[in-house]
Amino acid sequence: MTAVAAAPVPAATAAQAPGGRWSWLRERGMGATILVSAISVAFGVLLISATAYLSGVFLATPTYGTSDTLAAIAALLSALLLAVAVYVAAIVTANTFATIVAGRTRRIALLRLIGASARSQRAEIARQGFIVGAIGAVLGWGAGTAIAMIGLPMLDRFIGVSVGYPGVQPASFLPVVVVTLTTWAAAWAGSRRVLTVTPLQALGGSVEQAHEAATRQRGRNAATIVLGAVGVLFLVGGLLLGLITPLGVIVAFLGGLFSFTALSLAAVVVMPPLLRLTGRLFGRSATARLAAENALRYPERSSRMAIGVVMGVALVTMFAVAAESAKSLITASSGGEPDMYFNQMVDSFAAVMMALVAVSAVIAGVGLVNLLTIGVVQRRRELGLLRALGLTSGQVRRMVLLEATHVTLTALVFGLLLGTAYGWIAAQSVLGSVPMPPQWMSPTLVLPAVPVVPTLIVAVATAVLTLIAAVVPTRLATRATPVEALAE
Repeated sequence: MTAVAAAPVPAATAAQAPGGRWSWLRERGMGATILVSAISVAFGVLLISATAYLSGVFLATPTYGTSDTLAAIAALLSALLLAVAVYVAAIVTANTFATIVAGRTRRIALLRLIGASARSQRAEIARQGFIVGAIGAVLGWGAGTAIAMIGLPMLDRFIGVSVGYPGVQPASFLPVVVVTLTTWAAAWAGSRRVLTVTPLQALGGSVEQAHEAATRQRGRNAATIVLGAVGVLFLVGGLLLGLITPLGVIVAFLGGLFSFTALSLAAVVVMPPLLRLTGRLFGRSATARLAAENALRYPERSSRMAIGVVMGVALVTMFAVAAESAKSLITASSGGEPDMYFNQMVDSFAAVMMALVAVSAVIAGVGLVNLLTIGVVQRRRELGLLRALGLTSGQVRRMVLLEATHVTLTALVFGLLLGTAYGWIAAQSVLGSVPMPPQWMSPTLVLPAVPVVPTLIVAVATAVLTLIAAVVPTRLATRATPVEALAE
């Protein structure tokens, strides 16, 4: 026998998809990643421009004069909101690239077979993440700057000042750099699965890990435990510190960041069982059972789709619960008589904050639509087989819609619970040290209160997101005939 050794394939050559050097930009998921990056940067540019505008308003208003405190508070809130948006975008991007890598399993394995190394493949995917992040960042900077140039002078007419557009702020380029680097890092993190692809997998199609394999990753499990423990420690520390000073909310914020990161890493363990429980609500028909079982057959994919929605719902709910809890505390302290001025002020602040945080929820929604679409594209053979076995086009569309409903409904309930917990912790850590009548003593116990209207708005928005997320995937699920799908 004659042994033939495959020559090593350069990374740049090996990673090129058929059809040209830049054909990978047309791959499912890349457009959504560009959109996520653009939204994040545009949001950051608007926040920075709005902060500079508010500083001008403070200077132009005799009531505030040259108050540096208000400007500092506005800058701090802008930085925190931008950090939250970038954090959500990073998780969505990492999940997107993890799903893309699962769909590229066969091609990566073929390249490995002819000599390409796993590390070179991963480096190429990270480079693609950097490119799409940079494209989205530039587009987002342009869109955010244009909106600020048009919108801020119009705002002058409503508030009766003459500040105008403060000009391009040097700090507005910071979101471009941060989001580009974050997208690159998220693509690198999401592509870690490349290191486990073997040449033997060239015989198969897109491969998602089984539930057992996905839950037995020692590195991720260890990181989850450490981050979770640190998060709980900071949350408890924030509550205790909040009994002395309102600055406890900063410690609690860090606790929320660490704990939710741990939850994101543990999503593959937490979400599939919850999705399966939700699936039982839809009956025992063939389509309902298939949709429910997909949560356990593809635990990574279903978890990626759910966790972004959980994050968006939790963020909006957190501000709503914190505001409602503060209002309830003041009402109870004043003998049951609500303070209309205080309630109006808190409601206005909460509405603004929820509207700003909703940008992060939109980013999470884009991630859901993108991942559901990629999942359907990667399962064309499976869907074709189901149709060949007798399922009608309507049943296949119903199955995909039920999958989206499982994800969003489970994420809604889970996100509401998390948001309520985080919102109460925020309210307690801020108000726990404030003396309240009639005793005028501290520490003060803040009872959690859930507002009805914001909760209903979140529920309706989630229902609309479900319908939007299912539009494209349901069409793709039945576009190809069973013969065409099985031939791929």
